[in-house]
Amino acid sequence: MSAAAGIGAAVVNWRASGHTVACVPRRGLGMNLASIVDGHPDDDVALVADAEQVTYGELRRRAGGVRGALVAAGRRPGDRVGLVSSNDVDFVTGLLGIIGAGLVAVPLNPQSPRPEIDPELTVVGAASVLVGPSGRRLGITRAIPVAELWDHDPAPVVDVEPDDLAVLVFTSGTAGAPRAAGLTHRNLLANIEQVGAVGELARRRDDVTLGVLPMFHVFGLNVVLLPALQAGAQVVLVDQPDPAQVAGTVADRGVTTLTGPPTLWRAVAQLPPGSVPADAFATVRIAASGAATLPVEVAAAVLERFGLRVHEGYGLTETSPVVATSAGTDAPIGSIGRPLPGVEVRLVDEGGDDVLVGDVGEILVRGDNVFAGYWDDPEATASVVDGDGWLHTGDLATVDDDGHLFVVDRRKDVVIVSGFNVYPGEVESALLQHPDVVDAAVVGEPDDRTGEAVVAYVVVRPGATADAESLGDAVGERLARYKCPRAVRLVHRIPRGLGGKVQRHRLPDRAP
Repeated sequence: MSAAAGIGAAVVNWRASGHTVACVPRRGLGMNLASIVDGHPDDDVALVADAEQVTYGELRRRAGGVRGALVAAGRRPGDRVGLVSSNDVDFVTGLLGIIGAGLVAVPLNPQSPRPEIDPELTVVGAASVLVGPSGRRLGITRAIPVAELWDHDPAPVVDVEPDDLAVLVFTSGTAGAPRAAGLTHRNLLANIEQVGAVGELARRRDDVTLGVLPMFHVFGLNVVLLPALQAGAQVVLVDQPDPAQVAGTVADRGVTTLTGPPTLWRAVAQLPPGSVPADAFATVRIAASGAATLPVEVAAAVLERFGLRVHEGYGLTETSPVVATSAGTDAPIGSIGRPLPGVEVRLVDEGGDDVLVGDVGEILVRGDNVFAGYWDDPEATASVVDGDGWLHTGDLATVDDDGHLFVVDRRKDVVIVSGFNVYPGEVESALLQHPDVVDAAVVGEPDDRTGEAVVAYVVVRPGATADAESLGDAVGERLARYKCPRAVRLVHRIPRGLGGKVQRHRLPDRAP
């Protein structure tokens, strides 16, 4: 069956079409994701961070020290270990050390305040917490600086089963409660192989990868960092870059692979004329966008100005994360292309039946990259993964006659800010903790810089002194900066249906 035939049947199944990917070992065969750094020449540069260069030999040594320290501290396979660090050597060595010891890494946002991080550590029952320089400022109880473990006596890499958890990545539920998606060694390795099976995206030893995406996010973790390390390539780690810095680093380092959210590409397209040469990105052979929809005009502007075709992809935390890509296809700008080899995709209507070409349907995904489930939350897992192994994404898409997928909307009310999911319930909960707030509703609105921005509608008690600025500041004390409302609008009431659900379309200035 051809890919087009699979699309025509409303089921995209690239395994059935003859495309294959490298097999991840089944149960009973020892393996460990952390072993991807083995076998590369000791003197090859693995990481570049500021003025520091770390070779693969040194990377293995430092990760071995972290591994040995954790084992000596009594950590046992399956224990969860928090990791709070920016894009730096501490994060990479901490990650490889944790996973290599058979433990489960729980990467957390170092920009989050303690009131957000502490509940996440509690949810997963973290036995230890490792921190880099950015994580130290939080004053987390029991936090251990990663760098202090590098010189510890090493311990061997622990063999695990492919279906053992490797990482727990937080992705808030619709009600805003912390929810950790469990990704196994198989999930992460399978997705690396699935992406690599698209020849255009296969990483090479001579690649220089620019790591601008946060590594605590699954997009940065398994699209940027781990595939590069598996290939023996070089990763240039950058924390919170600006577009001019990105262009300069690409030229200075000879960057060949650059992946980022639409906000990065918009900023690149809007660089002042003459600020960077037209050939600034000439060394880049892989340019990709994901985490949110890339506006057609942005992709077109980057192509026209720099001659760089930015391939768009689609994925989510629960799929490790990539599902589809326009790379290796003739998909037009604005399309997410086709599913990866080894990934099955269906588009279904509300009754669960396959839709016809051109009709809108919910994206369902099945494959070795689909997550193991939400930590300690079987009900939430069962609500998104059915008995046949299909993950119900809640995202809506169509497919054209050529088999190209187009994401058109989201069923969920998620607001995507610079590629990060912000769930309204989480922000509403933070607002409702303010003594002057009696009701709140949160929506997303288009934003030229971040794609979408959080906007809050708030009802305050009579006689309250709180204003929009103080309410925004209050949220900032509880949540990460990107989750804070760009605007707070004071209203007399929040429209709700009979069941109490917020009718967001009836909020002021929200009517269609």
